[in-house]
Amino acid sequence: MYLAVAGNIGSGKTSLTALLAEAFGLRPVYEAVSENPYLEDFYRDMGRYAFHSQVFFLAHRLRQHREEVERGRVVQDRTVHEDALVFAQHLHRLGHLSERDWRTYLELYRSVAPTLRPPDLLVYIRAGLPTLKRRIAKRGRPFEKALSEAYLQGLNALYEEFVASWRLSPVYVVEGDRVDFVEDEAAQRALLEEIRRRL
Repeated sequence: MYLAVAGNIGSGKTSLTALLAEAFGLRPVYEAVSENPYLEDFYRDMGRYAFHSQVFFLAHRLRQHREEVERGRVVQDRTVHEDALVFAQHLHRLGHLSERDWRTYLELYRSVAPTLRPPDLLVYIRAGLPTLKRRIAKRGRPFEKALSEAYLQGLNALYEEFVASWRLSPVYVVEGDRVDFVEDEAAQRALLEEIRRRL
Protein backbone atom coordinates (compact mmCIF):
# COMPACT_ATOMS: atom_id res chain seq x y z
CA MET A 1 0.00 0.00 0.00
CA TYR A 2 1.18 3.50 -0.85
CA LEU A 3 -0.70 6.53 0.49
CA ALA A 4 0.35 10.07 -0.37
CA VAL A 5 -0.59 13.14 1.67
CA ALA A 6 -0.78 16.42 -0.22
CA GLY A 7 -1.35 19.96 0.98
CA ASN A 8 -0.01 23.45 1.43
CA ILE A 9 2.61 24.55 3.95
CA GLY A 10 0.99 24.29 7.39
CA SER A 11 -1.99 22.23 6.24
CA GLY A 12 -1.19 19.35 8.61
CA LYS A 13 0.50 16.89 6.23
CA THR A 14 3.12 15.73 8.70
CA SER A 15 0.54 15.15 11.45
CA LEU A 16 -1.74 13.24 9.10
CA THR A 17 1.18 11.22 7.73
CA ALA A 18 2.06 10.10 11.27
CA LEU A 19 -1.58 9.27 12.02
CA LEU A 20 -1.96 7.20 8.84
CA ALA A 21 1.34 5.41 9.43
CA GLU A 22 0.21 4.29 12.88
CA ALA A 23 -3.34 3.41 11.86
CA PHE A 24 -2.45 1.37 8.77
CA GLY A 25 0.96 -0.01 9.75
CA LEU A 26 2.79 2.00 7.08
CA ARG A 27 6.30 3.40 7.09
CA PRO A 28 6.18 7.21 7.07
CA VAL A 29 8.27 9.02 4.46
CA TYR A 30 8.66 12.66 5.46
CA GLU A 31 9.63 15.76 3.55
CA ALA A 32 13.33 16.68 3.90
CA VAL A 33 12.76 20.25 5.10
CA SER A 34 15.58 20.34 7.65
CA GLU A 35 18.00 18.69 5.22
CA ASN A 36 17.67 21.28 2.46
CA PRO A 37 20.86 23.41 2.67
CA TYR A 38 19.27 26.13 0.51
CA LEU A 39 15.98 26.58 2.36
CA GLU A 40 16.83 29.42 4.72
CA ASP A 41 18.63 31.26 1.91
CA PHE A 42 15.62 30.62 -0.32
CA TYR A 43 13.21 32.24 2.13
CA ARG A 44 15.53 35.26 2.35
CA ASP A 45 16.02 35.60 -1.42
CA MET A 46 13.63 33.48 -3.47
CA GLY A 47 14.84 34.74 -6.82
CA ARG A 48 18.43 33.77 -6.18
CA TYR A 49 17.88 30.37 -4.56
CA ALA A 50 14.60 29.08 -6.06
CA PHE A 51 16.24 26.82 -8.63
CA HIS A 52 18.81 25.46 -6.17
CA SER A 53 16.20 24.71 -3.52
CA GLN A 54 13.74 23.08 -5.93
CA VAL A 55 16.40 20.90 -7.53
CA PHE A 56 17.48 19.72 -4.08
CA PHE A 57 13.89 18.81 -3.20
CA LEU A 58 13.42 17.05 -6.55
CA ALA A 59 16.62 15.01 -6.20
CA HIS A 60 15.90 14.10 -2.58
CA ARG A 61 12.28 13.18 -3.27
CA LEU A 62 13.28 10.99 -6.22
CA ARG A 63 15.81 9.18 -4.04
CA GLN A 64 13.13 8.70 -1.37
CA HIS A 65 10.80 7.33 -3.99
CA ARG A 66 13.36 4.87 -5.32
CA GLU A 67 14.63 3.72 -1.91
CA GLU A 68 11.44 3.78 0.18
CA VAL A 69 8.23 4.28 -1.78
CA GLU A 70 8.97 1.73 -4.51
CA ARG A 71 9.81 -0.98 -2.00
CA GLY A 72 7.05 -1.18 0.54
CA ARG A 73 4.01 -0.13 2.47
CA VAL A 74 4.43 3.60 2.96
CA VAL A 75 2.66 6.89 3.52
CA GLN A 76 4.45 9.88 2.00
CA ASP A 77 4.38 13.47 3.19
CA ARG A 78 4.19 15.38 -0.14
CA THR A 79 4.96 13.87 -3.53
CA VAL A 80 7.43 14.62 -6.29
CA HIS A 81 4.47 15.77 -8.38
CA GLU A 82 3.60 18.55 -5.95
CA ASP A 83 7.18 19.76 -5.87
CA ALA A 84 7.05 20.26 -9.62
CA LEU A 85 3.46 21.14 -10.45
CA VAL A 86 2.70 23.28 -7.39
CA PHE A 87 5.85 24.69 -5.77
CA ALA A 88 8.23 25.05 -8.70
CA GLN A 89 5.43 26.22 -10.98
CA HIS A 90 4.39 28.83 -8.40
CA LEU A 91 7.94 30.15 -8.22
CA HIS A 92 8.00 30.39 -12.01
CA ARG A 93 4.68 32.28 -12.07
CA LEU A 94 6.03 34.68 -9.47
CA GLY A 95 9.16 35.30 -11.52
CA HIS A 96 11.54 33.64 -9.04
CA LEU A 97 12.36 30.87 -11.52
CA SER A 98 13.43 32.16 -14.91
CA GLU A 99 11.92 30.63 -18.03
CA ARG A 100 15.21 28.83 -18.68
CA ASP A 101 15.42 27.41 -15.15
CA TRP A 102 11.75 26.42 -15.17
CA ARG A 103 12.11 24.56 -18.48
CA THR A 104 15.23 22.78 -17.24
CA TYR A 105 13.53 21.80 -14.00
CA LEU A 106 10.38 20.66 -15.80
CA GLU A 107 12.42 18.52 -18.20
CA LEU A 108 14.08 16.80 -15.23
CA TYR A 109 10.70 16.12 -13.64
CA ARG A 110 9.03 14.94 -16.86
CA SER A 111 11.88 12.59 -17.67
CA VAL A 112 11.30 10.57 -14.48
CA ALA A 113 7.64 11.13 -13.53
CA PRO A 114 6.21 8.36 -15.77
CA THR A 115 8.44 5.77 -14.07
CA LEU A 116 7.24 6.52 -10.53
CA ARG A 117 4.91 4.28 -8.57
CA PRO A 118 1.54 6.03 -8.27
CA PRO A 119 -0.15 6.13 -4.87
CA ASP A 120 -3.14 3.93 -4.15
CA LEU A 121 -4.82 7.03 -2.74
CA LEU A 122 -3.91 10.71 -2.68
CA VAL A 123 -5.20 12.40 0.48
CA TYR A 124 -5.40 16.16 -0.10
CA ILE A 125 -5.76 18.49 2.89
CA ARG A 126 -7.56 21.64 1.77
CA ALA A 127 -6.95 24.50 4.22
CA GLY A 128 -7.66 28.21 4.04
CA LEU A 129 -5.27 31.01 4.86
CA PRO A 130 -6.25 31.48 8.55
CA THR A 131 -5.71 27.77 9.24
CA LEU A 132 -2.37 27.73 7.42
CA LYS A 133 -1.11 30.84 9.23
CA ARG A 134 -2.17 29.50 12.63
CA ARG A 135 -0.43 26.17 12.10
CA ILE A 136 2.72 27.75 10.66
CA ALA A 137 2.94 30.06 13.68
CA LYS A 138 2.35 27.15 16.07
CA ARG A 139 5.27 25.10 14.77
CA GLY A 140 7.56 28.12 14.93
CA ARG A 141 10.05 27.57 12.12
CA PRO A 142 11.91 30.89 11.96
CA PHE A 143 12.41 30.83 8.18
CA GLU A 144 8.65 30.45 7.59
CA LYS A 145 7.75 33.67 9.41
CA ALA A 146 8.38 35.73 6.28
CA LEU A 147 5.91 33.78 4.14
CA SER A 148 3.41 36.24 2.72
CA GLU A 149 -0.32 35.67 2.50
CA ALA A 150 -0.09 36.12 -1.26
CA TYR A 151 2.52 33.35 -1.50
CA LEU A 152 0.34 30.91 0.47
CA GLN A 153 -2.79 31.87 -1.48
CA GLY A 154 -0.94 31.29 -4.75
CA LEU A 155 0.06 27.82 -3.57
CA ASN A 156 -3.54 27.09 -2.58
CA ALA A 157 -4.74 28.06 -6.06
CA LEU A 158 -2.18 25.77 -7.68
CA TYR A 159 -3.09 22.94 -5.33
CA GLU A 160 -6.69 23.19 -6.49
CA GLU A 161 -5.50 22.99 -10.11
CA PHE A 162 -3.24 20.09 -9.22
CA VAL A 163 -6.00 18.06 -7.54
CA ALA A 164 -8.52 18.84 -10.28
CA SER A 165 -6.14 17.47 -12.94
CA TRP A 166 -4.80 14.48 -10.91
CA ARG A 167 -5.40 11.20 -12.77
CA LEU A 168 -2.85 8.81 -11.26
CA SER A 169 -5.06 7.57 -8.42
CA PRO A 170 -8.27 8.28 -6.52
CA VAL A 171 -8.27 11.46 -4.41
CA TYR A 172 -9.83 11.99 -1.01
CA VAL A 173 -10.17 15.63 0.08
CA VAL A 174 -9.96 16.45 3.79
CA GLU A 175 -11.49 19.83 4.65
CA GLY A 176 -8.70 20.94 6.98
CA ASP A 177 -10.53 24.06 8.20
CA ARG A 178 -13.32 21.90 9.65
CA VAL A 179 -11.73 18.55 10.44
CA ASP A 180 -9.33 18.68 13.39
CA PHE A 181 -7.55 15.36 12.94
CA VAL A 182 -4.78 16.41 15.37
CA GLU A 183 -6.73 17.25 18.55
CA ASP A 184 -10.19 15.70 18.03
CA GLU A 185 -10.17 11.91 18.50
CA ALA A 186 -13.68 11.51 17.08
CA ALA A 187 -12.61 13.39 13.96
CA GLN A 188 -9.52 11.17 13.72
CA ARG A 189 -11.61 8.00 13.89
CA ALA A 190 -14.09 9.26 11.29
CA LEU A 191 -11.29 10.32 8.94
CA LEU A 192 -9.46 7.00 9.26
CA GLU A 193 -12.66 5.06 8.63
CA GLU A 194 -13.37 7.14 5.51
CA ILE A 195 -9.88 6.53 4.17
CA ARG A 196 -10.14 2.81 4.99
CA ARG A 197 -13.33 2.60 2.93
CA ARG A 198 -11.55 4.07 -0.09
CA LEU A 199 -8.66 1.63 -0.14
